[in-house]
Amino acid sequence: MKIAITGSTGLVGSRIVELLNNDFTFLPLNHSSVDITNADSVKNVLENLDYDLLLHCAGYTDVDGAEKEKEKAHLLNVTATKNLLELSQRKQKKLIYISTDFVFDGANPPYDENSTPNPIGYYGQTKHEGEKVVKDHAMIVRISYPFRRQYDKRTDFFRSIKSLLEQNKPVAGITDSLFTPTYIDDIALGLRYLMNNFSAETFHLIGSDSISPFTAFQTIAETFNIDSKLITPTTYDSFFQNKARRPRLGTTISIKNNFQKMKSFKEALIEISASIK
Repeated sequence: MKIAITGSTGLVGSRIVELLNNDFTFLPLNHSSVDITNADSVKNVLENLDYDLLLHCAGYTDVDGAEKEKEKAHLLNVTATKNLLELSQRKQKKLIYISTDFVFDGANPPYDENSTPNPIGYYGQTKHEGEKVVKDHAMIVRISYPFRRQYDKRTDFFRSIKSLLEQNKPVAGITDSLFTPTYIDDIALGLRYLMNNFSAETFHLIGSDSISPFTAFQTIAETFNIDSKLITPTTYDSFFQNKARRPRLGTTISIKNNFQKMKSFKEALIEISASIK
């Protein structure tokens, strides 16, 4: 199967290509070759491209930045999605849109594939708009706080916290909030199944447990033998003062994923630790 992919050099997309390049032929749609926010550019590049499915991983993901760069966030998360869907429909090709648990408000968890989105920040709003564009025409795959062992071009919350602790720098962990960290390797393997078993519906590929940031940071310290005294407790309201609002209780689950085991945060860290050793 030939997979056209946006965001192939990003945090998630690059790992998908790494892990699945023996299963699929990937055709990267890089910035240098196509401007996905421009309909004519999309048409010029994709019209004659031979692909079976388009995996749309690219997007504007800076949650705080989205509040200030609303036009840019909308262009990348909504306009680009509309352009890619219209061209794929014209060619009668499948499309998978990678979305986020930030489409939920974090008020009444848990959130499954049938829960009603109600985003509270502009980033979440644009991802939800993108979902509405493709709904019933493409597959929507929501992920949550993706992390991986190594990626030089961009960090994630796990490697950021690990690095700070290793430098003996203090970190504040929120105690009264929940999030669902997701190992990117599990996302990639779940997508392998979904790309081979496509249907125009919504799936969650998310970690198997939801924990507080404070607990997550303690788990990082414990797994990698780092001093946990550097981790201090804080509250959701205090930490996100003057920042974009995030879902406070982000317990996200899946009622459809019976095809890929998703690791808990601790299980994934143990695997990463073993691979480093």
